[in-house]
Amino acid sequence: MLQGKRVLIGISGGIAAYKICEVVSNLAKAGAEVRVILTQSAQAFVTPLTFATLSRHPAYTDQDFWQSVHGRPLHIELGEWAEVLLLAPLTANTLAKLVYGLADNLMTSTVLASTCPVLLAPAMNTDMWEQQAVQRNWQQLQADSRYHTVGPGAGILACDRVGAGRMAEPEEILPHLLSLLHTRGQRDLAGRQILISAGGTREHLDPVRFIGNPSTGKMGLALAQAALHRGAAVTLVHAPLIGVGANGCSLLKGVRSLPVISAEEMRQALLECLPNADWIVMSAAVADVKPAEYHAEKLPKRSLPTTLPLASVPDIAAEIGTLKQPHQRLIGFAAQTGDIVTPALDKLRRKKLDAIAANPVDQPDSGFGTDTNQAVLLDAHGRQVPVPQCSKLEMAHRLFDFVQTLPSG
Repeated sequence: MLQGKRVLIGISGGIAAYKICEVVSNLAKAGAEVRVILTQSAQAFVTPLTFATLSRHPAYTDQDFWQSVHGRPLHIELGEWAEVLLLAPLTANTLAKLVYGLADNLMTSTVLASTCPVLLAPAMNTDMWEQQAVQRNWQQLQADSRYHTVGPGAGILACDRVGAGRMAEPEEILPHLLSLLHTRGQRDLAGRQILISAGGTREHLDPVRFIGNPSTGKMGLALAQAALHRGAAVTLVHAPLIGVGANGCSLLKGVRSLPVISAEEMRQALLECLPNADWIVMSAAVADVKPAEYHAEKLPKRSLPTTLPLASVPDIAAEIGTLKQPHQRLIGFAAQTGDIVTPALDKLRRKKLDAIAANPVDQPDSGFGTDTNQAVLLDAHGRQVPVPQCSKLEMAHRLFDFVQTLPSG
C-alpha cells in the first residue's frame, strides 16, 4: 500500500512534533517517499536533521522557500508532488492560517499550491482547543471536503493539564494516511449505514471455560476503520478483541461499538441493528456449536465431563440472508484450508450472500491473528477477484471497492 507513495508532512511548533518522528520512520521503512516541511517554530522542538535522517531526504524549512527545483518554485513542486499531505501537529496558529487561506511560510504556501487530500492532527492545550475562535475555525475547515481529521484525543498534556487537545498517536495517524492514499480522499460511503461483526464468539461451559476459536477481531476492526474513513456511519458488533491493544481501542473512535460474548448475544445485537443497515459485513468467526449445558459455577477438574454433549448454534448469516431487504447487501467471510473457492461459493449460495471473501487460513501470515491477509472475492454473479497478501486495512478497502461494483437490485 505504501511502496512508492508520495507523502508530504508539515510540522508546526508544538511538543507533539516528536511523535511525528515515528510516523516518518514507519512510512520510509514501508517504502513510501516522504518529504517534510518544518515551520520556524517547529525547529525549536525537533531539528530538520532528525527528519532528514528518518525520511532519507533533506527536510525543508522557510530558508528553502525560494529554492528552485527543476526551475520551479519549491512550494509549487512539492504541492504537485504530494499524493497526501499530513499536518501534524496542527497548532491553533496554523489552523487559523488555513481557514483564511494565508500563505506566509513554506508550509502554508505548499498547502495552497496542492490539491491532494490533507489530514489534520491538531494538538494544543485544552483551554486553547476549547476557545470559541479555535472551535469555529476547526468546524469551518472540516466543512471543506479536502480536509480530513484525526483526533485530538484527551489525556495528560505536556503542560500537565488533563483534557482534550492531545494529538492522535502514530498508530491512529498511519492507517488514516493509508486510507487516504487508497481513496484519494473520496468519501464514497457517505450516507451509508454499515453493520460489521467481528471477533470470535465464546460458548461457555462454565464461567471460566468455553469453546472458542483463534479470531482476534483485527479484520473486523480494519473493516470498521476503512468504512469510517470513507464516510460511512459504522456499527461494530464484536466478540472479545484479542491482542489489538491500544490500537484496537483507537480504531473504535467514531464507531458505534456493541460488545458481545456468545453467538446468541451477537445474533440479537445484529438483528436489532439490521433494519437500519445498508451493508452487513459478517467478518466474525461465530461458533458452530456450544456446550449443551451451562454450569453457573466453575466445575472442579474432577467433575469435568469426559465427553461433552453439544448443541447447535443458530446460523446468523443465513438468518440475515432470509431477512435482508432488496436494497441491503450481505457480505460474508469464509476461513478455509486447501480449496478455498468451492466451499466459499457453496456458503454464498446457501446463506443468500451478495459477496464473500474466501481466506486461506492455512497460508503464512493470513487469517486469524495476523496483521496481513489474502483472499479471493466472490459474488453471486460468478465474479472472482483475487487479492494478494496485503494489510488487513487494504483488504478492507479492496472488499468495499468490490461491493461498490455489485449490481443493484
